[in-house]
Amino acid sequence: MLPDQYCQEKAVTSGSSFYYSFLFLPAEQRRAIIALYAFCREVDDVVDECSDASIARRKLDWWRTEIEACFSGQPRHPVTRALQHPIETINLPGEYFQEIIDGMEMDLEQNRYQSFGELALYCHRAAGVVGLLSAEIFGYRHRDTLRYAEELGTALQLTNILRDVREDARRGRIYIPLDELLEYRVNPHDLLKGTVTSGMRELFAFQAQRARQYYQRAMTRLPAEDRYPQRSGIIMATIYQALLDEIEADGFRVMEQRTSLTPVRKLWIAWTTARKERQRQRQQRKKPAHA
Repeated sequence: MLPDQYCQEKAVTSGSSFYYSFLFLPAEQRRAIIALYAFCREVDDVVDECSDASIARRKLDWWRTEIEACFSGQPRHPVTRALQHPIETINLPGEYFQEIIDGMEMDLEQNRYQSFGELALYCHRAAGVVGLLSAEIFGYRHRDTLRYAEELGTALQLTNILRDVREDARRGRIYIPLDELLEYRVNPHDLLKGTVTSGMRELFAFQAQRARQYYQRAMTRLPAEDRYPQRSGIIMATIYQALLDEIEADGFRVMEQRTSLTPVRKLWIAWTTARKERQRQRQQRKKPAHA
């Protein structure tokens, strides 16, 4: 199997919403972002699928070495071989890939976060840096777009944390800050046991509101000239905000069931959002330049 085919299969079989945002990109950008996504899936799977932390660390160390090999022109894994061309042609800093691995390693070292300040570092490493790499692949003219990309990455991660709170608790992980559990009178042991208590709905509503604030901040930072190049991120934001809407409409019952959107709905959101951004770009071009 060719490296690009391997990455494509990794993206398709994951069932992730991210895949739908890649469909409306030019071929070369699409191959690059799918390779980046496949890398993220590989290192994330190390932590999720390996029950022995010492073995997981060795595997992550292997990926650190493999990234170094990729940047020196000697990749071995199909994913790093697929990343070779983007790394040679786009500004994709090697330290960003290492920082993503740092984020995965945090899952091996801690399964609680005392405050949002602690969680913010995890979100930066696990998702914000991915946003920065994605922005480089999509292209931009203004530095503010990098601030947008990192804020958006954090927003997506916060949405995942809310959606997956039950699944993570079954793995012994609680990403919601402990001081916020205390504020809303939610016992961490209830999360771990899957027990639904009175304060959980308000706690989860607060988490959703924080995620929405990050989406709003991200979009206000995105310059108009960079909206169309960054349309895949906008598609992701639209899909994930629709997911937040569903979670809210369901009464924040994330401890009882996992809320998701159907593939057809994701595709519809992706297509309509891409179409709106194309129309917005055309209108932008028609505006007369300022004297």
